[in-house]
Amino acid sequence: MRLETVILCSQVQEIVEEEGEEPSLLDLPELALECVLERLSPAELCSMAGVCNSLRDRCRSHLKHKWGRVICEAAYKKWQCHIASGKRPSLLDQRNQKVFIGSLISMWPFSWYKPKCESVNKPTTCLTVDSIMAFYLSLESGKFWFPAQVYNRENGDVGFMLSCYDAQLSYDSKTDTFQAWYPPFPRRSIEESIHWDRLRAPPVGTPANVLHTSDCLNDLKPGDHIEIQWRKSREFPYGWWYAVVGHQELCDGNENRCLCRYNEKVVLEFSQYTPGSRWRQTTVNRKGHREVGNEAGGFYGGIRKLSEEEEISKWKRLWPKQIID
Repeated sequence: MRLETVILCSQVQEIVEEEGEEPSLLDLPELALECVLERLSPAELCSMAGVCNSLRDRCRSHLKHKWGRVICEAAYKKWQCHIASGKRPSLLDQRNQKVFIGSLISMWPFSWYKPKCESVNKPTTCLTVDSIMAFYLSLESGKFWFPAQVYNRENGDVGFMLSCYDAQLSYDSKTDTFQAWYPPFPRRSIEESIHWDRLRAPPVGTPANVLHTSDCLNDLKPGDHIEIQWRKSREFPYGWWYAVVGHQELCDGNENRCLCRYNEKVVLEFSQYTPGSRWRQTTVNRKGHREVGNEAGGFYGGIRKLSEEEEISKWKRLWPKQIID
């Protein structure tokens, strides 16, 4: 028997001896209960969530911790539309729930389905088709394609290095990876084996085909980290590209003499490209900024300033091993 199991069982036994009655799962010490929940699959967590409100909140918290970084409000709204239209994702089969409950009871010497916080005769909470838990289970099944964004699409192709694009994603629980479809391309053009660290929930609600409203231009100064929309042509959606605000050509970069923040134009540096590359640098106007560019160099759109260190660190971790020509 594993040491962890021995410890948990001994803690349960102590509860039984001290209280002299059949304990509930919620009587376990906090650490022991967390150990139990961490070892449950998503489907098992959904079953556990139907026991009582307290366990429902704990199970939901575990799944939210896993999915919260890649799920946005748009994903939940899309799922609600599926429910409303009758295209309901497959939920946990009732017979599977009974099998799981029976197996858990045989493993633990207490009545986990009769928590002391609720009356024995009080009906337990059911997993309704439109509940948050059902939403998480739908994500885990892989049958529901949800919107999110993918860093360095096309498996890190140099043409997309340090970019982040909108995609529709499906989860594969067997490999713990995702597959992505990038509209408006055909669904047959799917990228596979995408790991969690290349995904994020969209930081803003601007659709991929809409120019983002830039509300930070007057504050930008050299050294600031930003993301800017860019697309190859007006027929394609925007992606977000990482850049750093640079100095004007005549500025020597000395902080005591630098007046770049007062210039009507903002220099943006894409340092993943070699100096002299046509992709290395671009400029935008602080006032009246709109989409700028052409068919040869693509079109630059809205800008968002990065103020969270976590966002900046994420881009730095994705930095290419070699400078791109």
